[in-house]
Amino acid sequence: MTRGHGIGKDELVQRVLLDDPDFLREIVETAIQQLLELEMTEHIGAAPYERSDQRRGRRNGYKPRQLRTRVGTLNLLVPQDREGSFSTQVFGQYQRSEKALLLALMEMYVEGVSTRKVKEITESLCGTSFSKSLVSGLATHLDITLRGWRERPLTVRYPYLLVDARYEYVRVEGRVVSQGALIVTGIREDGKREILAVDVADVESEATYYQLFSSLKARGLRGVELITSDDHRGLRAAIARHFQGVCWQRCQVHYSRNLLGMVAKKHRKSLAEGLRHVWGAPSLTWAKQAATELADSWRVSHPKVAAHIDEQIESCFACFAFPAEHRLKIRSTNGLERLNQEVKRRTRVVRIFPNRESCLRLVTALCMEQSEEWLSGKRYLDMDLLRQQRLSHQEREVNLAAA
Repeated sequence: MTRGHGIGKDELVQRVLLDDPDFLREIVETAIQQLLELEMTEHIGAAPYERSDQRRGRRNGYKPRQLRTRVGTLNLLVPQDREGSFSTQVFGQYQRSEKALLLALMEMYVEGVSTRKVKEITESLCGTSFSKSLVSGLATHLDITLRGWRERPLTVRYPYLLVDARYEYVRVEGRVVSQGALIVTGIREDGKREILAVDVADVESEATYYQLFSSLKARGLRGVELITSDDHRGLRAAIARHFQGVCWQRCQVHYSRNLLGMVAKKHRKSLAEGLRHVWGAPSLTWAKQAATELADSWRVSHPKVAAHIDEQIESCFACFAFPAEHRLKIRSTNGLERLNQEVKRRTRVVRIFPNRESCLRLVTALCMEQSEEWLSGKRYLDMDLLRQQRLSHQEREVNLAAA
């Protein structure tokens, strides 16, 4: 049963300062319990003990239910009505990823490829009374929701795109193969982030990304000014074909990892410090100067490192054409790191997905929840800065033309 939170000021301060691990969970638990009560009030048209001509039913006690969240397991009491017609939206919204994960485990179990660990988890979560037909039915219902989200129209402009891929093991025709989970994130014209596309592909190739970008444009993608990604050849080719005139920003983190891999471990600290000086430059001119100095300092001892800097580092400088306040967020794909960690935490349980559909289902569910959290949260970037920069450039061009 949920606990009340009518605590005094001194106790509140003490629990916050002591970092009570249960404190945030209790707050969330109370908030969701109140949400359940509001849902029931709207459903029957009357609050508890309220006399109302709009009443459409009667309350009939509560049913205990647990909800797993990022702050821990919540113990809730779901209101019931006499007709049994009340159905809360809370669990469907907060547990898509849990459903997808459970389905992956169930599929492994019924296909006879589950380990002892998977068998124990499935028996603990849902018992052993499930069959292939039950798994198929559950998957079909969830897939409809997830497919609808993946194919939804895109109705606003997305000045910034970030593209990333991670790899999962999937069982295909009796073999275990690596599959690429492709994710495209957009920063909207209102400054909020949104996950625009999710796909699972056999290979990370130009054809794969060509199809992904074609789908995005068919759904209404527009207004793109900068795309940030790693240096995958197929991805770069697809960007060049689909987004002519759009700036491409090579992820500075990926570039740094590649360059550091070219020197012995004892030299990496020094090279990393030089790169940080380049990335932190206040302007493009300063960045180029810092890059030249960095290359010169390694030219004698590591000529290949110097040549790599000379030839390739400029692809990491596209972010300097955009507002300085935006550069930290658009110069790399690190904004997806938290999502990747969450995906990894869930996929580690499965280890090897029973099929490609199961992998796509879980990754989509996680991305859908993260995207909803981003859209309902705070603004990620102040896009007024980009609009002001555009106007400034336009005024400068007009003045030059007039002169």
